Amino acid sequence: MIAQPTTITSATPGTQPAAIAYPDSDGQPMADNTKQFHWIQTIQSNLAAIFADNPEVFVAGDLLWYPTEGDNKTRQAPDVMVVFGVPKGDRGSYMQWREGGIAPQVVFEIWSPGNRLGEMFKKQAFYDTYGVEEYYVYNPDSNDLTVAVRSPEGDLRLIDEPAEDWVSPRLGIRFHVDEETLTLFGPDGRPFSTLTEERQRADQEQQRAEQERQRAEQERDRADRLAARLREMGIDPDAIAE
Repeated sequence: MIAQPTTITSATPGTQPAAIAYPDSDGQPMADNTKQFHWIQTIQSNLAAIFADNPEVFVAGDLLWYPTEGDNKTRQAPDVMVVFGVPKGDRGSYMQWREGGIAPQVVFEIWSPGNRLGEMFKKQAFYDTYGVEEYYVYNPDSNDLTVAVRSPEGDLRLIDEPAEDWVSPRLGIRFHVDEETLTLFGPDGRPFSTLTEERQRADQEQQRAEQERQRAEQERDRADRLAARLREMGIDPDAIAE
C-alpha cells in the first residue's frame, strides 16, 4: 500500500488557507543491501524491546522527521531514532510540532555503498541544528563506528576518546568494536540479537525443557516399577521411604 501524505492547512491573515503536504515517504529505499537492512532491523528491534515497558519512549526505523511546521522540504529519515517523552504508537512521519516540540534525542545511521561523505555531513549538520543529543554512524564494511554527542557548548561534536566501549548516556547501551564487527550490549549486559537468534534460543530452551520432562517421566516410571516389585516381595515401599 502506498503511504498517503499528511496534509495540513495553513494560512496567513487575509489569505485563503493553503494545504501543505508532508509525504510519509521520501522515495528512497530503507536499505541499499541486506547488510545495512540487518543492522537497521537489529538496532531498532532491540531498542524497542529494551524500552517496551516505558510508554513514553518511541523507537522508529526509516521514519521521516519534519522538525518545522509549514516546511515540508527540511526533513531527514534516520535509519533508527529514539525519542524520549512522547508516547508509543504508529505514525506516518514524525512531525515534531505535533509531538510537543520534542526532537529525537538519539539517531543511528548505517553506512552503505550508496552513501556519500557529503551526504553524511549534511545529515550530521541537520541533526546538530535540530537538537539530536547522540548521533551514531556505523560502517559495517570497514567496521568503523563514529560517535557524536552534544557538548556543553550546545553543538554536536565527535568524541575524542575511542568508541570501542562507549556507553550511550541516554540509552545505557554499550558499543564494543573488535577486529571483526560491532557488538551492542543492552543495559542488562546481554548482547543485541536478531529474531532468528531469538527463535533458535527459544527452540533450544524448548528442547531442553522437553528433555527434562522426559527424564523426570523416566525416573517416575523407574520408581513405580521398583515400588511394584517391593510390594510383590511383601515390602511396603512407603515404609522404606519413611
